Amino acid sequence: MLYGSPHVVNDVMTHTVVAVGRDAPFKDIVTLMQQWKVSALPVLAGEGRVIGVVSEADLLPKEEFRDSDPDRFTQMRRLADLARAGGLTAADVMSAPAVTVHPDATLAEAARIMAQRRVKRLPVVNSEGLLEGIVSRGDLLRVFLRPDEEIAEEVDREIVPFLFTAPTQPIRVAVSDGVVTLTGPFRDTSLVPLTIRLVRAVEGVVDVECRVERDGPRETVVTTTQP
Repeated sequence: MLYGSPHVVNDVMTHTVVAVGRDAPFKDIVTLMQQWKVSALPVLAGEGRVIGVVSEADLLPKEEFRDSDPDRFTQMRRLADLARAGGLTAADVMSAPAVTVHPDATLAEAARIMAQRRVKRLPVVNSEGLLEGIVSRGDLLRVFLRPDEEIAEEVDREIVPFLFTAPTQPIRVAVSDGVVTLTGPFRDTSLVPLTIRLVRAVEGVVDVECRVERDGPRETVVTTTQP
């Protein structure tokens, strides 16, 4: 179970990782993927330094071009895939250099790397590039399994007292399906955007809503993170 915020990759990654050496035969790679029900394997050199990743996408060109004779345009456009189609070992077909992440990176940083580099998983390496684990998209999404009660307790403990030191009435925090609602007398409504940013940074928060109760005739202004 995850507690506190922010979490880092080491909190959610898989520590036991199936990997292959650079000389692993093509068929052995496919066999390992089937046996361990994984779609990619880190490729290691030496004592465990990650030099690449071989995924199902890297292996598919061998089947795609097995009985085809691509035209010149396809050859130029798919040069890397055609090279993989003729590959015999992990070194021949892997994507390199590997896109990796350190265990102390935040989950947001890992998610950003995955999105920018368009990968579904990241080998986790130490400062020397040695494999320590692997983190997937599914691992990063585990924070959204955090109980509503736990999220509410963190917001009420860590954020509300910091922003609202002496409220005329208490700021009330409610969480439903990861959506945080804060209700109360926001005497300084300029704090609303800051409140939303801070609450959104709490692990497991799906969205934030502030219901501002003004003095005088009761008026409620709803501000959310949605456009």
